[in-house]
Amino acid sequence: MSKVEILEELPKLSPSERSQLFARLSELHEADLVCGAEPSAAERQLLDEALEEFERDRDPGKSWGEVLAEISTHRV
Repeated sequence: MSKVEILEELPKLSPSERSQLFARLSELHEADLVCGAEPSAAERQLLDEALEEFERDRDPGKSWGEVLAEISTHRV
């Protein structure tokens, strides 16, 4: 089945089938990243922008211990 044929069939799938397909595609994409596939140019740009924003902010936020303590005190 060609890529064009697959894309044409997607709208015919049920929401559940599309969810399963999306999950499988996500698994394959993650495996590609883990096995050394480089980020795309667009992904690299997003990563660079996020790093620049982090370097400008420098606010480390709360430690995990602080967050956990805060959550623990607000239990119902």
